[in-house]
Amino acid sequence: MIQVKPKSQARLAAIRLVAFDVDGVFTDGRFYLSDSGIESKAFCTLDGFGIRAIIKAGIQVAVISGRKSRAVEIRMQELGISNVALGCADKLQEFDRICDSLGLDKSECAYVGDDIPDLPLLQQVGFSVAVANSVAEVRQACDYTTTAPGGYGAVREVCDMILDAAVRR
Repeated sequence: MIQVKPKSQARLAAIRLVAFDVDGVFTDGRFYLSDSGIESKAFCTLDGFGIRAIIKAGIQVAVISGRKSRAVEIRMQELGISNVALGCADKLQEFDRICDSLGLDKSECAYVGDDIPDLPLLQQVGFSVAVANSVAEVRQACDYTTTAPGGYGAVREVCDMILDAAVRR
């Protein structure tokens, strides 16, 4: 079981939507580009199980990325994530749109990021998470930093933490 501060436990229990960046969170931040221009990424199966479990528990999931990627579209569709926004120049604006469409307040949301473009969004949510391999500014700004790096179970760690808090409420 993941240990969080009691104050954080209450905020985690209120989470109704968890949103994730992709590159550096669902992946290790690298992508492979073939000579013919075909991109590929590696995803952790542990993370997929966590996403399916959190959706099954009734918690909404969103993915917001600055990059467009067919590989990401396919993987998120496989996982059953319907709120997917790729190629976002303004992640916070897209997050606001998702919250409005779901009738959620930002205090009921968590966001998981790893780099500077995630900071505006991380500063607006009820619970902010940095993956272990995040840049220092992101780790310092967040409520929690995962023990696992992006692409190696960090998403699963966050899902398990939120599910555990939901069970305790």
